[in-house]
Amino acid sequence: MAAPLTDDLLDIYGALSAAFGHQHWWPAETPFETMVGAILTQNVSWTNAARAVRNLQDAGMLDPHLLAGADTADIARLIVPSRFYNQKAERIREYARVYAAEFRADTAAMADVETGALRERLLALRGLGKETADTILLYACEKPVFVVDAYTRRIFSRYGLLPEGASYDRTQRLFADNLEEDVELFNDYHAQIVRLGNAVCKKSPLCDRCPIREVRGALRCAGGRG
Repeated sequence: MAAPLTDDLLDIYGALSAAFGHQHWWPAETPFETMVGAILTQNVSWTNAARAVRNLQDAGMLDPHLLAGADTADIARLIVPSRFYNQKAERIREYARVYAAEFRADTAAMADVETGALRERLLALRGLGKETADTILLYACEKPVFVVDAYTRRIFSRYGLLPEGASYDRTQRLFADNLEEDVELFNDYHAQIVRLGNAVCKKSPLCDRCPIREVRGALRCAGGRG
């Protein structure tokens, strides 16, 4: 483990946590709600995804067995706020069927599966990419898998810790190779990155407001180049 890089990553997390406070992610009442939310938030803001989740709750449909047996049109009607609702309805129904049939709709049984094997099973489902699968692994199954999103690549390339255009896997290795496997750390670290990306490190960044701009003195942001 490269100690200086580890220190940088931990210092960045400390600065974010001090600035924003613990983010208490994922905002859900049950692990299955987290799983559905991870699918609904694809290519849309969490605000819109949360509206779709609430619609499912209000309709009494946030249940794996009900969703597994539902018509996709009925699911789609409830999740319109999430955009791409027809595709997402199919993905949710297929996921619910697998969750019910293969894991008995039991998150503990799902979490008992070895992490690599479970990740491959999730990635085999149509429409579940790496970010969605890893979100389910970390936030629902409490597996120490670091979730990567566009904010992660943007922020850490701007600070020179990643090359511009770094792949998902390359970005994930930055954290996996330099931090101890820690579910709580990975959970809140990703949430802090999302908070920073939403509020400060936008496509047109507000660099003067960035809480990590002076971390360890050696790191300097590349501004709007990311």
